[in-house]
Amino acid sequence: MGKEITSREQDYSQWYNDIILKSGLADYSAVRGCMVIKPYGYALWENMRDVLDKMFKETGHVNAYFPLFVPKSLFEAEEKNAEGFAKECAVVTHYRLKSDPERPGKLMVDPEAKLEEELVVRPTSEAIIWNTYKGWIQSYRDLPLLINQWANVVRWEMRTRLFLRTAEFLWQEGHTAHATKDEAVAEAEQMLHVYASFAEDWMAMPVVKGIKSPNERFAGAEETYCIEALMQDGKALQAGTSHFLGQNFAKAFDVKFSDKQNKLDYVWATSWGVSTRLIGALVMAHSDDDGLVLPPKLAPIQVVIVPIFKGEEQKALIDEKVKGIVKSLKAAGIKVKYDDNENSRPGWKFAEYEMKGVPVRIAIGARDLENNVVEVARRDTKEKSSYSLDGLPEAVIALLEEIQQNIYAKANTYRAEHITPADTWEEFNELLDKKGGFIAAHWDGTGDTEEKIKELSKATIRCIPINNQLEAGKCILTGNPSAQRVLFARAY
Repeated sequence: MGKEITSREQDYSQWYNDIILKSGLADYSAVRGCMVIKPYGYALWENMRDVLDKMFKETGHVNAYFPLFVPKSLFEAEEKNAEGFAKECAVVTHYRLKSDPERPGKLMVDPEAKLEEELVVRPTSEAIIWNTYKGWIQSYRDLPLLINQWANVVRWEMRTRLFLRTAEFLWQEGHTAHATKDEAVAEAEQMLHVYASFAEDWMAMPVVKGIKSPNERFAGAEETYCIEALMQDGKALQAGTSHFLGQNFAKAFDVKFSDKQNKLDYVWATSWGVSTRLIGALVMAHSDDDGLVLPPKLAPIQVVIVPIFKGEEQKALIDEKVKGIVKSLKAAGIKVKYDDNENSRPGWKFAEYEMKGVPVRIAIGARDLENNVVEVARRDTKEKSSYSLDGLPEAVIALLEEIQQNIYAKANTYRAEHITPADTWEEFNELLDKKGGFIAAHWDGTGDTEEKIKELSKATIRCIPINNQLEAGKCILTGNPSAQRVLFARAY
């Protein structure tokens, strides 16, 4: 089965698509640019969602749900935001179809059912949410307002790729309102750290926490904080963003509150989000040429048990023993599957679960029963060992933790080896073409230079790392003075 996957070296893009399709994460759909998330992929998303949801609630946030449609006049209210998303908007203009008199059995848009006002299918929800907040916020007693929603959004992308960039995707978006600037900035920074700890502790994916350059900021934000991850092909991936919106949206939607001195002021805002793009990040950060490699903490199946037998008698004995093993593993909080499907041979099952990235595989045969042992194979290193059935749950828990740490360490080593300084334009381009990864280089701080570098090299400023060291130098393109290095990369 491993041979069915194009190797990373041969064609990284095709390797990625092969893994997504053959591991059962997603499929193409009848709608151009959209995908079907299959049960295995959706189980992975549910695991991510559940962990993040708990983290949000632990930091004082609550969930709500807002409409999919945004009246165009509301969408236009915050100009920078509207302008930033205008090219990606899907717009509803009519509300009815009718029979087409010229084509029997076909439908046409009813010209008499034109909407009075066009509706934008949300590419992001700031407009509809801030229009609602206007009615909810009157005084400082109503603040802070800490709301998150789990939703789908539509951004009409022309070049799509499963999970990484699709016309419709699933995400969460937090939208908060605060009485002071300091509170709002603290909220945006807090959510950045929440995202970073989720990426590192759960996804086993090291990230750089940083601030976006003005050119790369979210439309309508005063500051965009981000986590940037490095994929195995040396390209960067923006894995999550948190935005300090200042008072821009409050002014656009006239959201004011009276403070303790009874003075009216506009509220301060943030928004923050991560999406199903994280599944693409997970695939590209860890997987190999035999399929997915999933971190145990998020894997839909952590342990699979495959019986090896000849005849019904052996099968019955193994089934009976496995019942107890499954019960003890489940009692220890382990997600376990017993694959006793007799339509597939053990070798096929081994390849299938390797493809699906199941962290631990247990094989059990008649001789194993006699010796009170099982064969345990780990997905990350392919190593096999014999484990005693006595104390198996504790041993498996320890192994899953070891695999989680090992996957992180491997990704971290790769990242460390791919953050490289460059001091000249020639060196910068050579590194981009031959090595990839993050390139730490001086930039003169102007948007024009940033655009020129992007145009010439296809590399963008991924972030200015938080607590970045100041260091006098010269911009790689213009030679103008620079106070610090920033991280450039080619990116998804």
